[in-house]
Amino acid sequence: MYIVKRKVLVGNIVSDKCSKTRVVLVESKTKHPLYKKTILRKKKLMIHDEENKSKLGDIVKIVECRPISKKKRWALLDVIKK
Repeated sequence: MYIVKRKVLVGNIVSDKCSKTRVVLVESKTKHPLYKKTILRKKKLMIHDEENKSKLGDIVKIVECRPISKKKRWALLDVIKK
């Protein structure tokens, strides 16, 4: 049996205008390979929220999933902080 370990990220909801869809801002810190300076990288991801549990400003945990639409490849796992 093949077990898939899926990526889990934490981010902040920046848009909740669509039904069952949220836009999450995920930030990650990486070191520059040459200059060793810490760089803050930001990425906006569209997630699937089936029950519309999350609202604008919530901190959420998201998990990688199968493609749901053209841009949605992540799903809501848990609302950490309201």
